[in-house]
Amino acid sequence: MDPTDPSMIDTAFWVTCGGIVLLLVLSAFFSGSETALTAASRGKLKSRAERGDKGAQRALEVTEDNERLIGSVLLGNNLVNILATSLATALLTRVFGESGVALATLVMTLLVLIFAEVLPKTYAISNAETAASRVARAIGLVVTVLAPVVTFVRYIVRGILRVFGVEIDASSHIMVREEIAGTLQLGHSEGIVEKEDRDRILGALDLGDRTVEEIMLHRRHIEMIDADLPPQDVLELCLNSAHTRLPIYRGEQENIIGVLHAKDLLRSMYARATENAGDDAFADFELSAVAMKPYFVPETTTLDEQMRQFLRRSTHFALVVDEYGSLEGLITLEDILEEIVGEITDEFDIDEEHPIRRTNAGDVVVDGAMTIRDLNRATDWNLPDDEANTVAGLVIHEAQSIPVKGQVFSFHGFRFEILERAENRISRLKIRSL
Repeated sequence: MDPTDPSMIDTAFWVTCGGIVLLLVLSAFFSGSETALTAASRGKLKSRAERGDKGAQRALEVTEDNERLIGSVLLGNNLVNILATSLATALLTRVFGESGVALATLVMTLLVLIFAEVLPKTYAISNAETAASRVARAIGLVVTVLAPVVTFVRYIVRGILRVFGVEIDASSHIMVREEIAGTLQLGHSEGIVEKEDRDRILGALDLGDRTVEEIMLHRRHIEMIDADLPPQDVLELCLNSAHTRLPIYRGEQENIIGVLHAKDLLRSMYARATENAGDDAFADFELSAVAMKPYFVPETTTLDEQMRQFLRRSTHFALVVDEYGSLEGLITLEDILEEIVGEITDEFDIDEEHPIRRTNAGDVVVDGAMTIRDLNRATDWNLPDDEANTVAGLVIHEAQSIPVKGQVFSFHGFRFEILERAENRISRLKIRSL
């Protein structure tokens, strides 16, 4: 049939063409809306909503149930696409005969691809939050209208998936922490986020997953004061210590009776020296009367909770005990803050040896007591810390023995050489990435 035949181009022809164009516009709307609402950051939408953007608030409400949203948009999009294709097929078949079917398929594929898919989705992905705010009200209406059909379809889909052993958790939600961590790692790998910024934020996010046992100062390294020492000896120990708070014990070191603050000691001794001049000014000086009551915490307390406790109690110092009440170590507020901002040093720490030293060959020499987490942060490695907290602990766990000096092990893609061993403790190692 001749396509130029005037009888073929009548009012119905133009009405059908207009209907196809309208359906393509609706298809573009559904495609762009789907992309905008799924790609938009809920954090940015929340920020906009708090500034009074009603569209952003509506977008937050619409995206609360992503499964229902996607089902409604896909249903609407498929309806208009199928209808548009059917109209185009009928129109072109009328004009070109049987060859109009193939022509309609080709033409509609190009039109849908360009104007109903690529174009709206490109705009939506580039302006996700703005587009989501603009379409939220209309999409919300579509979701409400199609809710019965979408619910029916959801039951069918879940039933089919259940047959294949796939269970859908209706309460599943985006894990915000993992999303932030992944974004930071990706940003760092692309050079957008600095390593220090990444480490600080990840350190803050990890506080709820780590316990005081992982970062505490082990009891072997704690400086303590015997409560029965003469006042002058106690004063000398305090002045020679780099710490302002020192635990006080009586009899044995497990028997902690208080925590001495250097300022309290100096204030008390100064007052006595002022009131009673002479050698007997400190004759009846009682150290326990100056000390603060010790604050004990279980080793399983999370760092996040312990930091809250420090702030609530207005104290910075706690002694860590195990399930039997035995002293394991101590932890301070500074230790927790260092997990976020990195090592904090003052005038008393400047001369301390750096825990990591790099050799000319590219090896890393570390103290065995260094935590795996600190080593990973300093070197951007990924050594596992599930079975051990320290580097020495990791080697002992993997070797299933206490290595001797000079032994070499290879695991997790790294070479570990034992440089020094003190009694049953690995004190220094050399590590090289394989």
